[in-house]
Amino acid sequence: MKNYYWLILLISVLACSGQPNHKNSNEAATTSSSPKNYKETVCFVYHRFGDNRFPSTNITLKDFEQHLQWLKHNNYLVVTLSEAIQGLKQESAERKTAVITIDDGYKSFYKNGLPLLRKYQFPATLFINTETVGSGDYMNWEELKEASHNGIEIGNHTHSHAYFLNIDENERYLRFKKDIEISQDHIEKNLLLKPQVFAYPYGEFDNKMKEIVRTSGFIGAAAQNSGVLNSLSDNFQIPRFPMSESTAGQFEEKAKMQSLKVTHTNAADYILPKGEKQPVLQLTLDTKGISTRQIQCFAQGSKCTVKVSSSSENQTLIEVMSTTDISKNRRTLYTVTAPDSAGHWHWFSHLWINPAVH
Repeated sequence: MKNYYWLILLISVLACSGQPNHKNSNEAATTSSSPKNYKETVCFVYHRFGDNRFPSTNITLKDFEQHLQWLKHNNYLVVTLSEAIQGLKQESAERKTAVITIDDGYKSFYKNGLPLLRKYQFPATLFINTETVGSGDYMNWEELKEASHNGIEIGNHTHSHAYFLNIDENERYLRFKKDIEISQDHIEKNLLLKPQVFAYPYGEFDNKMKEIVRTSGFIGAAAQNSGVLNSLSDNFQIPRFPMSESTAGQFEEKAKMQSLKVTHTNAADYILPKGEKQPVLQLTLDTKGISTRQIQCFAQGSKCTVKVSSSSENQTLIEVMSTTDISKNRRTLYTVTAPDSAGHWHWFSHLWINPAVH
């Protein structure tokens, strides 16, 4: 009996140690090195399939099938987003893993995208905004039910898909929380399932919104900045590579991308600080194996500079800044890339959002 007691105690301790550490949402990761079981998963986001009326959010069926063929031929494990998040915590061997996500639930996914996923026997995660279900260009509940029965995870994309950052803070958080609850209720009622993952409308959010998502019971949330999900990531701002109008070559480039490991950042969130026109983004990087002399940066729509402030054997502090005024843009992406000693490229991006620009 005594041995049995100690066995139960040991199991309890191990279980507690495996639970995620929910840090303050304002804090970036501060780990100085990668976890022992460090893993990465590349995530992609699509919207419309074979619908050339909207080229900026569309992928041709030829290109989409080439993306799927490439994943199949290169032996990628394709999983849903919730499976990818859970997989980061498991003590299993790392392997090439990819997640296919689709936002908004357009009919072109049901008509054109879903049959190709079924052909290659790949799962995916579909984020739906429930206010539009069954109207206009959107899938109805029966189509969504069929998709969910064919390997498609259904995620919450709010009810109204509103620009929540345009709402005054006195109302924003109550409306955002209520919108999530309404959407969750509709999905549970019509599909008899409870979404585990969430996607921010337009990829826009602040820290309080992120905390609302976390405390609403989701295990992760997808944003719209590009990058690679990894063991150091904040699971409530998961990066995804947009694949609209992407060729097979562009897809392969992103699928092979690895994460640039950021252990600390000075950015409290994605909101552009008031009065800032050329914000300086400070990043502490785990640069073991990285060619620090080849670190480069890009600012969406303009040039940017990267300055190495300090560097040690495995830690490098850099400062990234746009060379032009970005305050007139609603969204501006800072992207930092660097190769490692084997020639593999690593990627990190930070999205600046200026809610004052409508």
